[in-house]
Amino acid sequence: MKASELREKSLQDLRELSDECRRDLFDLRFKHYTGQLVDTASLRKARRVVARVETVIREREIAQTAAE
Repeated sequence: MKASELREKSLQDLRELSDECRRDLFDLRFKHYTGQLVDTASLRKARRVVARVETVIREREIAQTAAE
């Protein structure tokens, strides 16, 4: 998911998406440690998605603080 797509979502949607992505990342890590993960590149992709979502959330928080 691109950052521009994420910026169109509401803050609540972004937080839900963050939780979902973190759960997916946990599942991928668990599969990797147990030897069940075939596509190890998916770990990197999942980490980057989490980082993108968290970055957009932080941008919104900073903008909200600056507006006050």
